[in-house]
Amino acid sequence: MTDPQHFLEAYDEQLRTDAETPGALETARHGPLHLATFAGGRGFISYRDLGGADADAIRELVSAALGHYRADPEIRRVEWKSRGHDHAPGLYEALTGSGFMAEETESIMIGEAKALAVEVALPEGVTMRRVTEEADVRAMTAMQGEVFGDSLADEIADGVLRRLSRGDAMELWVAEVDGRMVSAGRLEPVTGTDFAGIWGGATRPEWRGRGIYRAMTSARARAALAYGKTLINSDSTEFSRPILERSGLVKVSTTTGYVWKR
Repeated sequence: MTDPQHFLEAYDEQLRTDAETPGALETARHGPLHLATFAGGRGFISYRDLGGADADAIRELVSAALGHYRADPEIRRVEWKSRGHDHAPGLYEALTGSGFMAEETESIMIGEAKALAVEVALPEGVTMRRVTEEADVRAMTAMQGEVFGDSLADEIADGVLRRLSRGDAMELWVAEVDGRMVSAGRLEPVTGTDFAGIWGGATRPEWRGRGIYRAMTSARARAALAYGKTLINSDSTEFSRPILERSGLVKVSTTTGYVWKR
């Protein structure tokens, strides 16, 4: 299966709502909306579709979802995850009118795991390993936070460690030079689906363009196959999209996060 439309149908059927929030502290539903709450005062809104809602109904959904999180004083940040192929008239206006700000649009990439599971040589002096210990997890998330300009590294590390303590199948991979992490990413096999996601790919600027990200992606794809997963998905920036395309993944849609902060 290599047809983008077939990939997109599999994505919509298997990877939305519950599949997106395995580490949530709690979830709630409001109509078609899936409202998840994460550690560190983070809310996340997604949906399979909006049920054909018109602009007025969408404005009411946005208001109700935001009201749900405003009622919890611990919530500091809420993300509404939109997709470019959804029918959602007036969504941009409803979100921005309620104080949400659009983040960078990313490409939804999907392809066969076996297309990525090839041997890729690391540059001289670079080593790669899977990490599980708390100190390594915190160092990894701190490095990713530096690369992405994200101030929530501690909260993210807490959530990752909580999931690992429950025996979550998530795998964390890092590349190092002289003991310093220069690249990192995680693999998330999605229970009950054909998919494993590759997320959090971050490489320090001075180490980009040397094949490290490709090697990290290949290692995670081989791990995905070991879990019996045949498809890989990723939300990719313009840095990683061309690398994944060269490995055989295809762009099936786009995703834009809209963020509200208290």
